[in-house]
Amino acid sequence: MSLRKSLSALSILCFSLSFILAGSSAALSQPTHPKSPHDTLRTKDLVVTYGRPYKKGREIFGKLEPFGKVYRCGADEATTITFSKDGTFGGKPVKAGTYSLFVIPNVTNWTIILNGNPKQWGAYDYEKNKDKDVLHVDVPVKKLGSVVEQLTIAEAGKNLTIAWDQTQVAIPVSF
Repeated sequence: MSLRKSLSALSILCFSLSFILAGSSAALSQPTHPKSPHDTLRTKDLVVTYGRPYKKGREIFGKLEPFGKVYRCGADEATTITFSKDGTFGGKPVKAGTYSLFVIPNVTNWTIILNGNPKQWGAYDYEKNKDKDVLHVDVPVKKLGSVVEQLTIAEAGKNLTIAWDQTQVAIPVSF
């Protein structure tokens, strides 16, 4: 094979490898699939989409999710909550739209946060986006008599409940 053909073949090989590597690194920067199952709660005027991690024998609040630290309230990307019309959340007014839902767990109460940037991965960039918070509301913690194995967000009357391990909070919602 001539030197010219060898250089041409090598050049094509290098170009192909750089294209493959560039594609691989782009793919690695974004998760390819969620680590936990996901669920969507749909009510007449509210939609909540969240990852549902399992307890798996771990101590959740105070250990896995430290007290006083912002938590994404789910797994993988931040939990989102969509209000189809204006209403109240925790007794405070909220406009129709989609928000990220974060919590700051503590022993006796949680601070519930709605943030105007719904496209966040976990709570990793919360500090960069906290200026987009639209409300903070404190709700009391209820200690449950039995363990909730998988994080569950549900509608209970006029409340949105969040339960996991032996902890539950209820946020009043009205439209």
